[in-house]
Amino acid sequence: MLEKRRHLSESNHEPPRGAAHKTEAASRAQSPGQKSIAVVTPMANESATAESFLSEVKKVLENIGPFKIFTIFDKACTDGCVDLVRKLSEVDPRIHVIWAPENTCIVDAYLRGYHEAIASGADWILEIDAGYSHLPSDIPSFIPAMQAGHDCAFGSRFCKGGQLIDPSLRRYVLSKGGTILTNLLIGTKLDDMTSGFQMFTKEALQRIIGRGLQSRGPFFQTEMKIRCRNMKVVEVPISYRFTTSAVRRGSAADAFTVLTKLFKLRLAGAL
Repeated sequence: MLEKRRHLSESNHEPPRGAAHKTEAASRAQSPGQKSIAVVTPMANESATAESFLSEVKKVLENIGPFKIFTIFDKACTDGCVDLVRKLSEVDPRIHVIWAPENTCIVDAYLRGYHEAIASGADWILEIDAGYSHLPSDIPSFIPAMQAGHDCAFGSRFCKGGQLIDPSLRRYVLSKGGTILTNLLIGTKLDDMTSGFQMFTKEALQRIIGRGLQSRGPFFQTEMKIRCRNMKVVEVPISYRFTTSAVRRGSAADAFTVLTKLFKLRLAGAL
């Protein structure tokens, strides 16, 4: 059964100083016991903010250890963002552009990113939204949680220290209500079952996606947490900015259908 553990947090570090080539060399030089990180961040039409977002993520990670950033694009990108990020990757090889025109939904984009991150050999894999609903400044909060030996660290808006920025009442009710309903039906005990800001060990992520994900919408984030119910997990406080109040009808139907299937599997002892 998923155990709710003490929340962990860590204050942000100062950005590194010095020439760009020095910070890049430092990130490649992995000291004994230091963990490498792969970031998975699907993108679509973020041309206005992509450069600043990636710059902020890099500045944070350069104080932590070696890293690679996997940006995933598909045909949903129509504003030239993929070309912009390709240019950035030519300057900084730690940025990787994955073009996946075969994607049919957001789940496909994340799965492609997960596989690329696992294949890179990274020790820890971080998932973050590229649209600034997740703040790069919160990334350091995940590190002590992973260093403590957890398989997964989940960003939480509803645990002590977590917060919502510019909240939409509708989205808040759906997120909080979805958490309560999932905990009730599945027996999980997290404060936030719907957040998508999270970090996994490579081995944990392999086990999760190896079992297959049934959801084809945003509920896959909840499904992943359900698949972690017998792993060593922890929640860390994050700040979350609602970038839209819209909720697609198909996403709600997908969530209800998949949650019902998972509940039946739990009753049958097959979850």
